[in-house]
Amino acid sequence: MLEVAGLSDVEERAYRLLVRAGEADLEDLAEELGITSEAAARALAAMQGAGVVREVGGRRFAPVAPEVALGPRLVRQQETIDWARQAVEQLTEEYRASLRRRDADQLIEILPSRAALREQVRHLQDSARDEVMYFCRAGHVVMRSVDNDEELEALGRGVSYRVIYERGLLEEPGMVDNVAYGIKHGEQARAVRSLPVRMMIADRAAALLPLVQYAGRTTEPTAALVRGSSLLEALIALFEAQWERATPIRFLEDGQVTAAAAACPLDADELYLLSLLVAGVPEKTIASQLGLSLRTVQRRVYHLMRLAGAQTRMQLAWHAARERWL
Repeated sequence: MLEVAGLSDVEERAYRLLVRAGEADLEDLAEELGITSEAAARALAAMQGAGVVREVGGRRFAPVAPEVALGPRLVRQQETIDWARQAVEQLTEEYRASLRRRDADQLIEILPSRAALREQVRHLQDSARDEVMYFCRAGHVVMRSVDNDEELEALGRGVSYRVIYERGLLEEPGMVDNVAYGIKHGEQARAVRSLPVRMMIADRAAALLPLVQYAGRTTEPTAALVRGSSLLEALIALFEAQWERATPIRFLEDGQVTAAAAACPLDADELYLLSLLVAGVPEKTIASQLGLSLRTVQRRVYHLMRLAGAQTRMQLAWHAARERWL
């Protein structure tokens, strides 16, 4: 068991005997171990040289405390293993890159069914370490947004999420509350009128997107898993371009307003309402999703317009952008 700390089988047995006995002489150790005195002497000499035991006089030996004798050895061993693991990971990536250059099947993997696609969505999020980027279009192919439990788990372990929602998706029942819930847990959310494709990118190392237009439940979706390549770089650039033009969706808890937004006069509910309005979600949909009457939503919108000194919704959006409310 202790060979990872540099002890042979005989040395480990001798050390364990000394730990239990406190100290012992050479002959007693040899007898207990069932070896010759010469073999016991060689083992003790090696252990003494390694700082595992010490001689207390008259061919008697005592153990050095385990945390002193073995602790540093294990730390060095762990460091060696970590360095070796990093080297293996680097070699693995170089190997895969070489395969991708020689074999297109290593560059793009075809996922021919809903089950395979769902499993890959789960795997990419479970294995993500740094960031996940999402294009979320209206409707769903594999699962509803509210069923994406992997996102909350990833957010919990520090993975960053940037999600762009299509306006039509925000109008679906329950989505406004679902987006707010994700934002509260750390998701960065933005909205656009329409998105060109559904897509997920994990750690800028792999992208998942459909290959053909989905035709409903009568057919199986076909998707592609794209690994490191110029094609992946193009998909990342597409996401970043859409992110720049998308409207931020904001929901700040009371007492958690950042310094950059400290001058914003809106509370959390007002800020969320404003972000939905600017994203283009109709007032009637907002009222339905938030469980409010249309008149209540219109009254709150009018209040926002008075705060901004705006006469129209367009002026309200312009003022919010100028004052960096969103």
